[in-house]
Amino acid sequence: MHYPWWYVPVLTAPMLIAIIAVLHVLVSHYAVGGGLFFAVEVSHAYRTGNREYLAYLKRHAPFFILLTVVFGAITGVGIWWTIGLASPLATEVLIHTFVFGWATEWVFFVLELTSAFIFYYYWDRLPPRIHQAIAWIYAISAWMSLVLITGITAFMLHPGTWLESPSFWRGFFNPQFVPQVISRTGGAILLTALYVYLHSSLTLPGGEVRNLIIQRSTRPALLGAVLITVGGLAWLAFLPPSARMALEAAAVLTVLTVLIFALTIVVFVLLYLGPYRNPGWMTPGFAAALLLFGLAAFSTGEFIREAVRKPYVVYGVVLGNQILEKEVPEFRKEGFLQSGWWTRQFVADRYPQVIQNGRILPERLLQLSEQDRRLLGQVIFMHHCNDCHAAETGYSAVGPLLFSRPREMLVDMIRHLHETHYFMPPWSGTPEEAELVTDYLLSIAPERPRGIYPTLEQLEARR
Repeated sequence: MHYPWWYVPVLTAPMLIAIIAVLHVLVSHYAVGGGLFFAVEVSHAYRTGNREYLAYLKRHAPFFILLTVVFGAITGVGIWWTIGLASPLATEVLIHTFVFGWATEWVFFVLELTSAFIFYYYWDRLPPRIHQAIAWIYAISAWMSLVLITGITAFMLHPGTWLESPSFWRGFFNPQFVPQVISRTGGAILLTALYVYLHSSLTLPGGEVRNLIIQRSTRPALLGAVLITVGGLAWLAFLPPSARMALEAAAVLTVLTVLIFALTIVVFVLLYLGPYRNPGWMTPGFAAALLLFGLAAFSTGEFIREAVRKPYVVYGVVLGNQILEKEVPEFRKEGFLQSGWWTRQFVADRYPQVIQNGRILPERLLQLSEQDRRLLGQVIFMHHCNDCHAAETGYSAVGPLLFSRPREMLVDMIRHLHETHYFMPPWSGTPEEAELVTDYLLSIAPERPRGIYPTLEQLEARR
């Protein structure tokens, strides 16, 4: 609670991050796999003297540049903006831990941009040997960016021995690093093949070049599917115990995990039956279906990867409500409103009568009017809960979730939050502050809808 909260109505800030991040991930993996595709295929075209294939690759390049370098760069910056606003404490921890890694990644990113523009704008003006070298510089730079970013995002799920002895290298080479590099490299190769299938099926009506593209893209696509499967299984094996329990306990995550493996199998089978055994099947419709299955599998995987971290943003360090795990006992002792700079200033400005010697007295909070108690409850809710929950309507709204619970049950649930739901962060306030949050939650609970079971009092009255 060292930062102010960012309110995103209905959607919530984490879901906004998820939307931008998934869009970026789908494009950025094409940037990595596409780099390898161009490096290998341009080298092949030059080596075999296939001018027609080289001309197709040149026509494909603007599509690649616009989608990856332009759209990919915009969404990449968008991720930084949104995570900085929605999860400032987690962003701070990552920057302090991996500033050298971020700086190195930016060097490779500049190399990517520079080599991509030279590769495209100097096409036919560079000697073939130099043109191929530029393509390989882009491909290697893009893959190194993937490796560096993966080391940091994998750390968020499982910091490993960094928790006992923090250092850059312990954090970077965490238990999830190798599995995720394998699966992401496979994903980049597979998604690129699917993008190429769709582009070639739309722009080439037929002929030798189209057959050549299908033939040369299928084996890498199958390899990508295998790498995703191997990396995914290793990811499961090296999950921290709490994340594995989340997969087993949350029905939606169990279904999505099965779905991702099912979609990967579907893509693998379609690749084998379609472009590998029957290249003539590669119509725009077949290629679009393949790409949609691939994008669905990849997006599902990203959702699961984020969901199993609960209640943490950075496992064992930063909780989902932007509080350091080690700070929770102090918050519970001193009070949530007292412990945060922004909340403390708000109370001092609006309710000076509850402050004595610079400290907020919890017992005086309960002496405020009902309206003021609700307002303070809303302030605590926005700092403690807003990062994952909408209020009355929207994503995971607490109003409908807590509907019909009596006051005593709500207070008890709030005070034992992580014990009633292990994927929730622990309550980080005093018992009096739990009463304030209850006041607010009861004020936003929806009315009892028709058709729902009656209350116990109503049942008794019918006797």
